[in-house]
Amino acid sequence: MSLKTLPAKTIPPRGESPAAADRRSEGKSKFRTFRDRYADRTFTIVAMTILLLSIIAVIYPLYFIVIASISDPNAVYEGRVWLFPSGVTLEGYQRILTDGRIWSGLANTMIYTVLGTAISVSTILCGAYALSRKDLPGRKYLMLLFVITMFFDGGLITKYLVVKDLGLLNTVWAVVLPGAIGVWNLIIARSFFENTIPNELREAAQMDGANDFRFFFQMVLPLSKPLIMLMIMVHVVANWNSFFDALIFLNDDSKYPLQLVLRNILIQSDVSSTGTTGGDIASYAAAQRIAELTKYAMIVVSSLPLMIALPFMQKHFTKGMMIGAVK
Repeated sequence: MSLKTLPAKTIPPRGESPAAADRRSEGKSKFRTFRDRYADRTFTIVAMTILLLSIIAVIYPLYFIVIASISDPNAVYEGRVWLFPSGVTLEGYQRILTDGRIWSGLANTMIYTVLGTAISVSTILCGAYALSRKDLPGRKYLMLLFVITMFFDGGLITKYLVVKDLGLLNTVWAVVLPGAIGVWNLIIARSFFENTIPNELREAAQMDGANDFRFFFQMVLPLSKPLIMLMIMVHVVANWNSFFDALIFLNDDSKYPLQLVLRNILIQSDVSSTGTTGGDIASYAAAQRIAELTKYAMIVVSSLPLMIALPFMQKHFTKGMMIGAVK
């Protein structure tokens, strides 16, 4: 014989009727519901306010650079440019886009970006998959060698001597090879393969006659699209913005990437504005005006291609950001 649990009854205090006790209990329940709803609404408002302020703090500097690049520098100095452009002019863009060095630098940057990204992503994927295999001999020692390079570096002089002895100076390989493998990205990719590609899948493929190369190219890579897109996006941004290796290893101006060309143009504009004689105030003001227009326009020109490409890869980039995380 089973016993049924009887619902608990509210025992009214002495001198209080059951109806009054029920009304009091109902009032407390409504108060708790109102309090919880008010707390949720307050949290939502605070969270949305913080998020909105964060978005403004990120977007407004970019917007200001755009409107400042087409505004009169005097208006920018006077603080009249903060929401809308003032004294619209495209002189800065005209001076930059009519310079042949810009188009040469853009072509070089595209070559370095495509070639560097292809080499980096290919080597990282192959190396990370090999390190994720538990049957790889010396797997732990190889990983230890990679990790050591994250904390100890030979320095710039040693790096330059190695590139020089290999005969890579003033070549495209001096830009794309020294930093081809990022150890942190290698660790992320290895963790992804360890947590995503089960050993049972490899054993099933081997039973069907697939060797390691066929399993990697036909099964592992198709299952690793979020990882591949993340690696491509990270290396595209890094190679596009890179200029230090080109500054150290390249001597030919025709091989300079866009970032280095823009840097040289900016330095040239600053030197022209500061090198004017003190008595020629009009010339100094004109040179300073051109330098300011060029500075803002260069930021827009160098950032615009990535800003156009990023939204199209946002879905894969967001999904890939969580790969390799602790679950």
